[in-house]
Amino acid sequence: MTMLADFIQPHALVTGASSQIGRFLIPRLKIAGFTITAISRQPQPHQTGITWQQLDLQVATLPIFPAQPHFLFHLAPLPLLPLGLARLAQSATIKRIIAFSSTSCFSKRTSTDPREKAIVAKLTEAEQSVINWCQFNQMEWTLFRPTLIYGCGQDKNVSFIAQFIRRFGFFPLLGQGEGLRQPVHADDLAAACIQAVVSPAAANHAYNLSGGQILSYRAMVEAIFQQLGKKPRIFSIPLPAFKLLVYSMAWLPTFAHLSTAMITRMNQDLCFDHRTAHHDFGYCPRKFSDNDMGILK
Repeated sequence: MTMLADFIQPHALVTGASSQIGRFLIPRLKIAGFTITAISRQPQPHQTGITWQQLDLQVATLPIFPAQPHFLFHLAPLPLLPLGLARLAQSATIKRIIAFSSTSCFSKRTSTDPREKAIVAKLTEAEQSVINWCQFNQMEWTLFRPTLIYGCGQDKNVSFIAQFIRRFGFFPLLGQGEGLRQPVHADDLAAACIQAVVSPAAANHAYNLSGGQILSYRAMVEAIFQQLGKKPRIFSIPLPAFKLLVYSMAWLPTFAHLSTAMITRMNQDLCFDHRTAHHDFGYCPRKFSDNDMGILK
């Protein structure tokens, strides 16, 4: 088993470093004593102790790095990782890959939306490809499947709800919005990366990472209203009217990702147990209602 103490100065390669998890992981890696090579599609300002490289993993593979990394934290979409694995094989210094998938592998498996089914298929295939490759190359791996992520305004769930409330002053629900949720803060996922990389028990395992509070979809929306300093104005509308609303808003870029499948899940329970992660590396996420959601701008 690889231990962080085995390295005088551990070197981390972070792909998708400007993502919402990356915004919290980079400072945590610096505090933990890592040197960092960070990859982002967009140019980033200079930061002491970080080497930024602009690279779009959708059109280019990982380069050979002068300073060989010991750990890869893959925060970019998981289907992009198998494309770079052949190049990683040339780096004998990498000892552990920590990568992010999603609990969508389970919650959207029976979706009626072809786009969502395609996403599930790509995630599932990518997960197995990464695991098989790591096993063949005797490289340790840890796979995280988070639930609904929030924390710095880059998500399409909590931030979308906040944007809708700001724009229209209310929020529509299908029925009562009774489906249970466990939103997880991006900083708790960043903390999990550090916790897992120093934990031998986390090697060669996949974990569901959910938030520290279970609440209904309606209660989640109410908490967002409160965070914005607004009185909750929530209206229940029937499915045909909701479909018409989605269709009429689809031309706006902010709402282009909406689908009927997303609407119907408002009343489905999407909870995932994270007790194994707590047992193996001390994962302990915060509650949703009691902290900054990253939506105040």
